[in-house]
Amino acid sequence: MSTRALRTAASGMYAQQLNIEVISNNIANINTTGFKKNKAEFKDLMYQQVLVNPLSSATPGATEAVDTKIQVGNGVQPASALKIFKQGDVTSTGGQYDVAIKGDGFFQVKKADGTLAYTRDGSFQLAADGTLTTSSGYVLEPGITINEDAQSVTITKDGAVEVTTTGTNTTTVGNIQIARFINPSGLLALGDNLYAESVSSGKPIIGTPSSTGFGELEQGFLESSNVDIVDEMVAMIQAQRAYEINSKTVKTVEDMLTMANNLKT
Repeated sequence: MSTRALRTAASGMYAQQLNIEVISNNIANINTTGFKKNKAEFKDLMYQQVLVNPLSSATPGATEAVDTKIQVGNGVQPASALKIFKQGDVTSTGGQYDVAIKGDGFFQVKKADGTLAYTRDGSFQLAADGTLTTSSGYVLEPGITINEDAQSVTITKDGAVEVTTTGTNTTTVGNIQIARFINPSGLLALGDNLYAESVSSGKPIIGTPSSTGFGELEQGFLESSNVDIVDEMVAMIQAQRAYEINSKTVKTVEDMLTMANNLKT
């Protein structure tokens, strides 16, 4: 019994330690553009059938009743760290190449190895050759190039990139497409504000901003992190208290074992 209790309490301490790690990552990224908070989820471990009175089975002729057994759990284990893709606040920056997505969808970018990744971070900039890239240098897909003689750039809600050159001559140089997923919580976080598709997320569905099922674009705005500092502080206090109670359980079992060892016949 005592060994099971120690292991159960230890599993609770480990679970809350992981919970604190998830919360601390959320708080650390409170100012990260387009960041989506994580939520640790847990599941109970398998149960064992335990006799209420083990000595009764030794009674000659006694028939063991079904209700002489109870189920005792063996603790908890982490199940997942679920991404919460709730819309973050959209804040004005005035940047010509800053774009926020209001609603569902991700920008597509091409990594150095040619594979595609997805992001909510729309803080774009121009590379030396005029290509539109993320702040980390990943090329927006499909690629959009803006000539050096452009005087102003307008990005419409449906993703059209219009460039004004000399006078009032306006040309559409490309269209920003966005992707959405059946299960965005199943995306793999890669760091650098990037996500990759997985079996759980399903294949990307490509579409035009503002069309059915897709969010619209807002030029001159960026999406803030969706972390709520008050919620995270409350969750951190709850995790700390749960860790403390589990550690006291370990101490209680130790005291019980000490008393049992000190019994004299």
